Amino acid sequence: MRAFLKNYRQSPRKVRLVASAIRGKLVPEALVALSALPKRATAPLKKLLESAIANAKQNGEGKELQSLFVKEIQVNKGVTLKRSMPRAMGRATPINKRSSHVTLILGEKEHNKKTKK
Repeated sequence: MRAFLKNYRQSPRKVRLVASAIRGKLVPEALVALSALPKRATAPLKKLLESAIANAKQNGEGKELQSLFVKEIQVNKGVTLKRSMPRAMGRATPINKRSSHVTLILGEKEHNKKTKK
């Protein structure tokens, strides 16, 4: 029940804002949250979440969509494209175009069983 998004061309700092909004939530709640957030990273993360759901169904591990939740989501630093921009008096300043690697792991909530008292 894993899904990966590699070399996504947005800085990890910006993607982590969206990732922290869905961490620990049930899958239906996370899909609603991703639909409502006004950030650029929501569309790729929503697609990644749907991919993880499809992986869970394919492997037969996640029986119900309602019992799945976002167990872990990591946003790590990817490759950085280094560019330069001309500035005054013949100088150049560096521009770093950052990318992200996102790992999403789904877990299954266990139903509370009655315990003996």
